[in-house]
Amino acid sequence: MIEHLKKPQGAAEEQDEKVRQTVESMLADIENRGEAAVRFYAEKLDGWTGDFVLSAEKKAQLIAQVPQQVRDDIQFAHDQVRQFAEAQKDSLQEFEIETRPGVRLGQRVLPVQCAGCYVPGGRYAHAASAIMSVATAKVAGVEFIVACSPPRGDSINPAVTYAMDLAGADVILEMGGVHAVASMAMGLFTGREADIIVGPGNAYVAEAKRILFGRVGIDVFAGPTESAIIADDSADPMTVAVDLASQAEHGPNSPVWLFTTSPGLGAAVAALMPKVAQDMPNADVVLAAWRDWGEIYVCDTREEAVEISDHYAPEHLQIIAAELPWWKANLKNYGSLFLGEGSTVSHGDKCSGTNHILPTKRAGRYSGGLNVHKFMKVLTYQHLDQQANRDFSAVASRLSRVEGMEGHARACDWRLRKYFPDEQWPFEVYDQARYD
Repeated sequence: MIEHLKKPQGAAEEQDEKVRQTVESMLADIENRGEAAVRFYAEKLDGWTGDFVLSAEKKAQLIAQVPQQVRDDIQFAHDQVRQFAEAQKDSLQEFEIETRPGVRLGQRVLPVQCAGCYVPGGRYAHAASAIMSVATAKVAGVEFIVACSPPRGDSINPAVTYAMDLAGADVILEMGGVHAVASMAMGLFTGREADIIVGPGNAYVAEAKRILFGRVGIDVFAGPTESAIIADDSADPMTVAVDLASQAEHGPNSPVWLFTTSPGLGAAVAALMPKVAQDMPNADVVLAAWRDWGEIYVCDTREEAVEISDHYAPEHLQIIAAELPWWKANLKNYGSLFLGEGSTVSHGDKCSGTNHILPTKRAGRYSGGLNVHKFMKVLTYQHLDQQANRDFSAVASRLSRVEGMEGHARACDWRLRKYFPDEQWPFEVYDQARYD
């Protein structure tokens, strides 16, 4: 039996019609008026009237402001993310096989030509997010990478600038919001339309990506950050509470969940959470997230814990329980998995190497997060020699007529007649003599 020990107080989230209408209107205006519309929204929403493309001189000035320790830490995180992305890339191989005599089938693996990487810059300066998107695109081999981030005052954040530059951005835009997403999709200010746009953002950014999907590729449909912990009676309640509170600081609508097989642990965490949250510098944010969206489930068995966790498909899932290999083997739906007390979600968010741009709102049931393969295309090819056509054209011709597609059938019929003129075929079409 599963007990819902702590329930959320917030109402179920629905599509914000106001957000949708606002984004649709802005995108239509930018489509119509181009860069002039972007300048209008940048001044109206951000008070920005300067250049959008970060110049080499200004970039150098911003990077000069970054302390050496910060640079070293960003370099550390970059090295980890790059190494993992390289391993991911190596796991996807080109190949060619001969399925029958004269029939060669294969695949090529090519990167997209232009990627747009959105780096949020509202409540926090997301230097790690710049690495996650830009460095991964660079490893994939994307030839032109545009990165953007909202300006704070008279520039984007210096540490974010350093991270974008280190990771390999070709152009950096001092711009955020819907107009930044639209600019990358439409190739404004750069002359290069993005083939894919990646990176987290607020509700307006997420909606812009959703609406533009199809015109461009996107990484994931993103909502507020989610984190869950599965814990048994071996877990330390304080560690669980600290980790849940650490993730709740993403925003007042960021859910944090505990699925536990220990009633005592569940009760202890429920008692600790308000105290731990109150001690945070941003206590109002953490308390609101816990009050409105925090949940605790107490399960009789670890199988029940797996069942409820797979139903929620959390963006981040941490396991603080015995027999970690069992959990890894049985859990199926999540964005990224953190095994053991030593593996806090903060490691993945900042520097461990796996990507922190992950699916939310149960999308982990059918999608993983951002990875090097998102920037790559698997392109197939085939080559059939004349002899192979004897079987393949005959089969394709018959199947085409089963489907009622006479034109497809005749393309095969013609090859049979051309390559095997001395054989009898059950059709009377495309005899070349009739066209001479």
